[in-house]
Amino acid sequence: MNQKELKELIEFLIEKDIAEFELERGDVKVKVKRGHLAMVQGRGEAPYGGVSAAPATAAVQIGSTPAPNAAGASAVTPPQEENLHIVKSPIVGTFYEAPSPGAPPFVKVGDVVELGQVLCIVEAMKLLNEIESDMAGEIVKKMASNGQPIEYGQELFAIRPK
Repeated sequence: MNQKELKELIEFLIEKDIAEFELERGDVKVKVKRGHLAMVQGRGEAPYGGVSAAPATAAVQIGSTPAPNAAGASAVTPPQEENLHIVKSPIVGTFYEAPSPGAPPFVKVGDVVELGQVLCIVEAMKLLNEIESDMAGEIVKKMASNGQPIEYGQELFAIRPK
């Protein structure tokens, strides 16, 4: 693998917001990790049986079709005329609203959030991925419940921009 191919691979991973990638081609091994790993702890142990957390920026679309929930029914979408910013899950996993069981939630409806503020955790394969706000504003609606399995692209929060 030459330098040009490696650069294209890294640009692709950034474009698709892939946090970790490993490639093995013959005797060449490439492992790419983006972001930093941070231990999320509550009273000396990792919450929900997880090991570590990696920040992940949530995908956002306005005016998209709602993703089906676990029961197969459509999720309720906030009115689009309000020009709300929809935060979607970047991965499949389990939604957690707090850093550990019994702790207060990261955010609740009515809270004002800043850019980069943690909104929730999505656990996937024992990794706790912090979902951060990519817009400053007020939380208008929370569309997932604690412990609920969620799908890629599922709507999690509606934010009214500042």
